[in-house]
Amino acid sequence: MSTDRPESRGTPREPLPRAEREETASEAVGRHPIGAGVGAMGGIAAGAAIGAVGGPAGSLAGAVIGGLAGGAAGGEIAEGTERRTAPVDKDAEDRYWRENFRSRAYVGDDANFGDYGPAYYYGVEMYSQYDGDRPWEEAESDMEKGWDSVRGSSRLAWDDAKHAVRDAWTRLKDMF
Repeated sequence: MSTDRPESRGTPREPLPRAEREETASEAVGRHPIGAGVGAMGGIAAGAAIGAVGGPAGSLAGAVIGGLAGGAAGGEIAEGTERRTAPVDKDAEDRYWRENFRSRAYVGDDANFGDYGPAYYYGVEMYSQYDGDRPWEEAESDMEKGWDSVRGSSRLAWDDAKHAVRDAWTRLKDMF
């Protein structure tokens, strides 16, 4: 018996990025721990009951296999219940706001994009962070608290900036 390893054929390939390949069961479990946990508990109970026919060893094996299968299934079910939003094209949003900010009622005649741009960008970023799941009314207070740290050189106080932030937020909410 030879201990030599067989030669592999072809060149090794990099794994596909997650978006271009099927998600493994363990990835679904990791991203959806509650769904996976519920599924695992059901799988353990069902597997132990079915495996009981084979005695204690069968019950144990059934519980382990059932738990793994139930966890994976629970993760997959949770995956299907998530709200999905398309990725936001931040460059396209920047172009849109640069071209359209002057048409907004809250923008004064002497305004420049340097003041409003950070507010639009903040609205886009926060919408992306919240994945569009939170209503504006719930998210606004968090955004107000963060405005001073992200405003950069914008001269707008929150009371003026919030209109642009909300405008960007609402535009994305309407798109998705």
